[in-house]
Amino acid sequence: MFITINIQSNIPIYEQLVHQIIEGIAKEELKEGETLPSVRLLASDLGVNMLTVNKAYQLLKQKGFIQIHRQKGATVNTTQLHDNSAFFERSELTLQPFIAEAKCRGISKKALLQFVQSLANHFEWEETKHGHMD
Repeated sequence: MFITINIQSNIPIYEQLVHQIIEGIAKEELKEGETLPSVRLLASDLGVNMLTVNKAYQLLKQKGFIQIHRQKGATVNTTQLHDNSAFFERSELTLQPFIAEAKCRGISKKALLQFVQSLANHFEWEETKHGHMD
């Protein structure tokens, strides 16, 4: 997986890392059990502070995407992702302001849904028993 950082972006670097690693998992570029680069190595490769990479890894762990082991590093572990109720609750807090701003900008519901659909089309989807809202 190739990670790129945009230092000109308004999105903090640690969030860019989190988003790209989650996208890598979603696109199956990163597989279950795969070891991520060490904090030191990834920070060096990207030219960022180790604390930035550590913050990203801690957030990924908190969200249930990775496990962190002393001396072994971080590994992809998505087995904890099947409780979707907390995910939907967090997402609602993020999406409500996004939807409200779209409405204020005069973006139609149809255009907004088409936009979200176009983003979702970047991924391959398969229906699972965990794919429904709880």
